[in-house]
Formats: sequence, C-alpha cells, structure tokens
Amino acid sequence: MKASAELILRGGRITTLDPACPTASAVAIVNGKIVAVGDDKTVEPFRSAATQVIDLQGRTAIPGLTDTHLHLIRGGLNFNMELRWDGVLSLADALRMLKEQARRTPAPQWVRVVGGWTEFQFAERRMPTLDEINAAAPDTPVFVLHLYDSALLNAAALRAVGYTKETPEPPGGMIVRDKAGNPTGLLIAKPNAVILYKTLAMGPKLALADQGNSTRHFMRELNRLGVTGVIDAGGGFQNYPEDYQVIEELHKNGQMTVRVAYNLFTQKPGGELDDFRRWTSTTTPGMGTDFYRLNGAGEMLTFSAADFEDFLEPRPDLSANLEQELTGVVRLLAEKRWPFRLHATYDESISRFLDVFEAVNRDVPFDGLHWFFDHAETVTSRNLERIRALGGGIAIQHRMAYQGEYFVNRYGAKQAEQTPPIAEMLKQGIPVSAGTDATRVASYNPWVCLYWLSTGKTVGGLSLYPEKNRLSREQALRLYTQAGGWFSNEDQIRGTIKEGQLADLVVLSEDFFSIPDESIKGIESVLTVVDGKVAFAAEPFSAYAPPPLPVSPDWSPVGAYGGYGGGKKSAPVTQALQVRHSAHCGWEELLKNFLGTQRPASEPLWGPGLGCGCWAF
Repeated sequence: MKASAELILRGGRITTLDPACPTASAVAIVNGKIVAVGDDKTVEPFRSAATQVIDLQGRTAIPGLTDTHLHLIRGGLNFNMELRWDGVLSLADALRMLKEQARRTPAPQWVRVVGGWTEFQFAERRMPTLDEINAAAPDTPVFVLHLYDSALLNAAALRAVGYTKETPEPPGGMIVRDKAGNPTGLLIAKPNAVILYKTLAMGPKLALADQGNSTRHFMRELNRLGVTGVIDAGGGFQNYPEDYQVIEELHKNGQMTVRVAYNLFTQKPGGELDDFRRWTSTTTPGMGTDFYRLNGAGEMLTFSAADFEDFLEPRPDLSANLEQELTGVVRLLAEKRWPFRLHATYDESISRFLDVFEAVNRDVPFDGLHWFFDHAETVTSRNLERIRALGGGIAIQHRMAYQGEYFVNRYGAKQAEQTPPIAEMLKQGIPVSAGTDATRVASYNPWVCLYWLSTGKTVGGLSLYPEKNRLSREQALRLYTQAGGWFSNEDQIRGTIKEGQLADLVVLSEDFFSIPDESIKGIESVLTVVDGKVAFAAEPFSAYAPPPLPVSPDWSPVGAYGGYGGGKKSAPVTQALQVRHSAHCGWEELLKNFLGTQRPASEPLWGPGLGCGCWAF
C-alpha cells in the first residue's frame, strides 16, 4: 500500500529539470521527500483523506532556488536593523524611506543601509549627497554602505563613532576631510573595506531574541523570492561558534525555512592555520541535518590570499607570503578531506592560488575533493583548464550587475564581455553554480541574478555580455537549482523535482520562461514549499500561508518596508527623471555626488593601490 502524502500539488506547469521527466502537472510529497511526479493519475495512489491538495491553477513551478554564496547567518543577525534600498527605483524614494525610518528609530540605534543597491538602479542615476542624508536624518545616526568602496555617515553617526579632526587615517582606508581637516562623513576603502566594516561594527546590536526574529524574517524574505537553500560563505566579524548560536537555536526548534550548509571562515590574521587545525579536530563536514550542516572551509582561508574587489581601485597586489601561508592551510584541508572554497576575483590571484593547489595536490592528491573558487570575474582560459584538471568548481555571483559600469570604466567594454566567462566555464565541463554574495554588495534577490545571467545586463541596463557569454533561461535556472548540489556535496538529494529528492519547490508569480526580459527582475514566489511544508504563500494561495511573524524590535525597518523593493510602495517615478548618470565616472565624479562639490583636480585623492588585507566579505 502506498504511503499517504502529506501534500499534493496538482494543476501546474512544473519544470522538473529531470531529463527523464522534464515537465509535469502534479507532485506528491511524503515525509519531506518527493515520492511521485507526473499527472493526476500518477499521484492519485498517494492521496488520502488527510492529504492537503493545492491546485496550482496552471502556474509555473520550479525546484527551490539555492544560492551557493550568501551570508545568511551574518545577514540574519542584522536584517531587522537594516533599511534595504534593494530594488528601490528612485533616489527620492530612498531618501524618503531614510527620513521616515530616522524618525521612528530610537536612540542609540542607527539607521543602516548596508548594501544591495547601486546608484545605477535609481531613476536619477546618481548617489545621494551628504547634505541630503544629513537633511533626512539630522539627529539619528545613519550609516550607508556603497558596494565595497565607500560609506556615508551623517553628522550624528560621526559623533557616535567619535571620528574628529584628530582621528588618524586608518590603515587601508581613508576618512575624507574638509579644508579644515574635519571628517565630512565619507569613508573610502583604499584598498580594502576594513574601515567600512569596523565603523559599522561600532553601532548597537540587536538583543539576542530580536536576532532570532531577525533571522527568521530574513529566511522568510528569501522564501518570498523562491530561495529554499543557501551555502553560507562565512564572513568578516562572524565568529565561530559565538555568532552561530542563533541559527543553531532556530534549527533545534524547527524554525528554519531555508536550508543552510555553512563554511567556516578563518577568524584573524596570523591564526588561520590554528583555526583550521582546531576545527578539523573537533568537527566534520556533513555534520548536521538536511537543514543545517557544516559544508567545509572558506571563503577566507588566509588573509594574505584575499584579493579584495573594488573596481574603482586598481587591482591589489597580494602579499609575498601568500604561498607559504596558503600552502599550510590547503595541505591540512586536503589531508583531512575538508571541502573548501576561496574568494578570488582576479586572474592574477587565481594563478598564484592554483600554483599552491597544484603543489599540494602532488603530495596530497585532492582525488575528488570538492573545492571551488568564488567570483572569478577575470579568470582566463588557461586557468579554467587548470581548475578543471584539479577537479575544482566555480561559484559565480551577480556582482557585475551592480558594478559593471565601474569595471567598464577601468578596464574597457571588451574586457567586460567575459567577466566572468560563464559560457566557457560550462563548455569546459567545470561545475558552475550561481548566487548573489548578499547582503553587503549585491542584493539577495535571485531574480536579479537570473536576469543578469540570461540578458547580460546590469541593474542599470548596461549590456555587458555578447550573446555567446549569455545563458538560456533554462541554463541559468539550472545554475540556481540543480548545480548547487555539487557545491554542498548533495548532488543526489536536491535541485531537481523527481522521486527521492528533498521536497523544495516554488510556484512563480509569472512564467520565467516566457515573460519579457525586463520582467524577470520582478518575479516573486506565490507558494514556496520547503521540506514538504508551505513556508511562504501569497495570492492566490494566501490561505495556505504560515501564521504571520511579528517583527521585533517594533521600530524595525522590516515592519515598515519589508525587504526587496520596499520603495515600490511609492508612486511611480516619471520617465522624465531618468537623467543618465555617466557609466564612465571615477572617484572625482563620485565625490561630487557624495559631497555636492567637485574636488580640485590638483588635489589627488590617493596613489596606486596597495596590498590587500580585506577580511570583511
């Protein structure tokens, strides 16, 4: 006798990504696993009086999306504190949101806009000025992060962090000052983001209970966009195990709605090998459950091997001791059979990393060990061949969708055509997956990434890639679903709608495969199923939605604006506002936008790029 299904989805247009059964109309789920895929006749034997049956009304359904590089654990601890400009279509709306949030935020809390946006998404095509930010929030501290390159602090935030005329220049960063030497509120990463994230870390944290609520809201926001799983890439200022107690408590209480495979990110310069010796002696990759499990090491393995990406700055030269330090860590990981990942933006850095990997492999063969590079924007054909020979993969993210204009300005449109060379990676047979690297640069919205992969365009509409380096929509979707299993060593259990797979599915607001290109960015989920249970539902399926989740603290921006596209509540911006900001601007233009004034060309801002010590990914 067939087991009784807890849930049957029927009447849909289901893209399974299973070659044996590419399309279906019905799915049956038992104990969090898919047990039947086909039509009504196929799933009928699993139906009983206790089965919940949801008619999908002809809507498109796909496997749940997996973001293979997202900082969910760190982002969850802070989500309820952050005002998101992700998807806000005008600077006027963004500033209005900032002003309203400043009014409701109690002392000593800050208003934080931490990544996920670029000036090129705004109708006005420009940055906010410090005058505008101070006018919007004269008394409440405000911290606005722009990509990996800069941050804006209003006068109240400068007072809160204690930056004055006497504050010395920080190593690896720059405090922009007026003619009298007083800080203006603009901080610049030069050449790394330490100053930005150290300053951000000076602000108040949420209470522990609020951090739990915040993490649940972040997961529900991801569910709203169709994300059912992530590989967490660690991050700077994310300490293990202290900063993992919230996600572990949610896991213990059965309150997770996104599956998390996490990587351990080394903690401090000089102590990298000690970190990994300790971790490899006390825990094992794969330890945990299908909802929460250790995935391996990275994305930081050693601080000397961090080629911080800021396309407003020249490529950084990595330190001379990179090879020695990285060799010790990689050798240990290979010996202990720990999968690992490594942040790598530039081909020059990748060449040096591969030299280390190849040398270690000669002594301690990788022999099927899953390892991969993150990002790899400028990787060359030769290094792709080396990656393939070592059995490695590449996790790509849509960082170029947010800063492609800056890359074109520095390196040229021709060079940008292969940043990264996704089509060639796939042609060479290298495992490739997709993600966002959210939350501090690009947005966590997977549909912006899928738009970028399939159209080759930035969020500002700049065409980066010729057709030969763009993917079909199905290819792009595979990178966000089926491909992720290799990167989390779960090839056989997730990413496809077929018998035996984890029951993670998403029903879409629009048909991804047929809508116009520009509509892709607006897709959301109307029904997200994780582990066979409804994790999110909206019209026309709102009757199946889980109970509302209160927002704490009560002043949280999430309560007022939600997450992605919070500014869409405003009236549409007229086309007349769309004055194009030059895609070929540099720091002089940015400073003009930030400060509202042009710095004289005779006053240089800084010299050539220096060595990198970034650890605040």
